[in-house]
Amino acid sequence: MGAAAQILRSVATSTGRRAPESTPRTAPRAAPRGRRTPSAPHGGADRSPYPGDFTGVVHPQYAPHLDGDADPGEVVWTWVPFEDDPTQGKDRPVLVVGEDARWLLGLMLTSKDHDRDAADEARWGRRWFDVGAGPWDSQRRPSEVRLDRVLRIDPDGIRREGAILDESTFDRVVAQL
Repeated sequence: MGAAAQILRSVATSTGRRAPESTPRTAPRAAPRGRRTPSAPHGGADRSPYPGDFTGVVHPQYAPHLDGDADPGEVVWTWVPFEDDPTQGKDRPVLVVGEDARWLLGLMLTSKDHDRDAADEARWGRRWFDVGAGPWDSQRRPSEVRLDRVLRIDPDGIRREGAILDESTFDRVVAQL
């Protein structure tokens, strides 16, 4: 028993009051800060499940307007499902390249340099294209866009607009699709 607890018990005994018992904490502790387990995006029960990656022909369009809505030609931050388990995923930058009914179509970006492991990436069917650095990355690292996976993006799931990709780079990206 610590010194403070002993003093409290002595005072309580001399005044005739019962000292509080030392009991284990029953209230839940806050979760530790840091990375949370990547899971489905936040949203109500009316949020549609991920319908799967887009497999049709992309009809790209360049129409960026930093107006709060995601438009083709913009890099936005949104939840991207993992390929092997679409109920899991993470927030990442995505280049919006077009639309498919109610969905936006996008290509995910990464700051990882895949030129170093190009043979391994090609073996798995993954294709990457360098787009350079931009304000979508707070550290202004060079980015690559993944060409072989076209994502369907719920417009209501966009976290924020990151930047407008210049039109010449956009044209070079969509020419590779």
